[in-house]
Amino acid sequence: MPDFSFSQALTANQADFRPLANWKYRRLPYRALVTILINSTTTGTRETIDAGAQNIKQKSPITSGATAGVIPIHFNTPVIQFVADPFDEIIISIDEVLGGTPTVNGYVNVEPA
Repeated sequence: MPDFSFSQALTANQADFRPLANWKYRRLPYRALVTILINSTTTGTRETIDAGAQNIKQKSPITSGATAGVIPIHFNTPVIQFVADPFDEIIISIDEVLGGTPTVNGYVNVEPA
């Protein structure tokens, strides 16, 4: 069960930060249940999530109130779960839209389905 955690400070108005860009499992080797948790230190961040040809989450606000460097857990962060097919590429794109410098924290888990 591959896991990926990240914590990244964004610059003001940064567009299209892709935390999974260099992750080995961003292109799935098998059908999988994908679990994603993302939070932010401010309200000025938006996320878009795609898997293959599916748009899993259209650009939407990210849950705020996070602490920089603290990886989110399911008790205080909405869980995004979906089943993706073999060779689907998981893309998480994060934008900062309020001219701030937030930190986004995330956790991704991939389990064979």
